[in-house]
Amino acid sequence: MIAKTNKATSKRDTEADSDGATPSDSIPEKISETLIPLHAEELSVTKEKVETGRVHVGTVTRTHQEVVEEDLSRDRVEIERIPVNQTIDAMPEVRQDGNVTIVPVVEEILVLQRRLVLREEIHIRRIHSTEKYREAVTLRRQEAVISRTPSTPTPDE
Repeated sequence: MIAKTNKATSKRDTEADSDGATPSDSIPEKISETLIPLHAEELSVTKEKVETGRVHVGTVTRTHQEVVEEDLSRDRVEIERIPVNQTIDAMPEVRQDGNVTIVPVVEEILVLQRRLVLREEIHIRRIHSTEKYREAVTLRRQEAVISRTPSTPTPDE
C-alpha cells in the first residue's frame, strides 16, 4: 500500500500574496511516498493419527441352572386278538372304529368248495396320555467384557 502525504501544508498556503499569487504557486510542493509493507499469515493444517489408548473386547461364558417343566405326550398301543371264525363272501378292508384300528385276518380252507372264513380280528387301540416332566438343565450365556488401556506418552509429546 502506498500512502501519499503533503508535508508543505500551512496557513501560508491558503493566503494570497500581494501580487495575487498563492504561496503554493511560488513554493514547490513536497510530496513524499512511504511504502508500508503488509504481512499476512497463512495456516497449513495436517492431521495425523495418534494412539490414545487401546480397547480389548473378549467374551466370557457363564452357566446357570434352570428348571424346565414341560408336558410330554406318549402314545402306546394295545393289541387284542378277537377270534371270529365266521364264513364270509368277500375280503374285508382294514377299518377304523373310533380310536381302534381293525385288521381282518382271513384264511382260505379247502372243502368241496372254497369259502372265506374270518378267523380273527386284531383290534389295535391307541391310548394317549400326558405326564408332567421336570428336569434341571444347564444353560450357557456369553457376556462381552471390555477393558480400556490408555497409551503411554512418547518422549516427543
